[in-house]
Parts: sequence; structure tokens; C-alpha cells
Amino acid sequence: MNGRKKTKQLDTNLKIGKIIRSKLKESKHTVVWFAGQLECSRTNVYKIFAKHSINTDELLKISDILDFDFFKIYSDKLNDKN
Repeated sequence: MNGRKKTKQLDTNLKIGKIIRSKLKESKHTVVWFAGQLECSRTNVYKIFAKHSINTDELLKISDILDFDFFKIYSDKLNDKN
């Protein structure tokens, strides 16, 4: 054995777009409002909802707009792994 600790596989089935959509719905804001906050079209908002992953800059902006720490979802996955 080479002394390396075997790591558990992370569950990569997290669908961040669906979670964002759910939080938007909880906030009682509309897709039109959200698109305005993101300064993009409604079409682009629906593309976000379909994403399985998202870049950190975009996720930070969405976290701020919806007042929810989406990064914590990923952190919790890492903590659950251990």
C-alpha cells in the first residue's frame, strides 16, 4: 500500500438549477423579477434552472439575489462524505 487514504466518491447528482428554481419559488418572486435581478432574459433563467453545475461567480450573484447560501449545499455534501 502506498500510504494514501482512500477517499469516498462524492454524489455528483446534485442538480443546482432545480434547487435555485425551488428557492426562487419559495421567495415568491417571479422568473421575470429574477431575470431582471440577473440582468438577463427569462430564457437564460430557464437555462439556469436546467443546469447540473454552475460557475462560482454566477452562483455567488444568485446567492445574493435570493438571500440563500447555495455554496452551503456543496459544503454539506463534502461534510456528509466524511
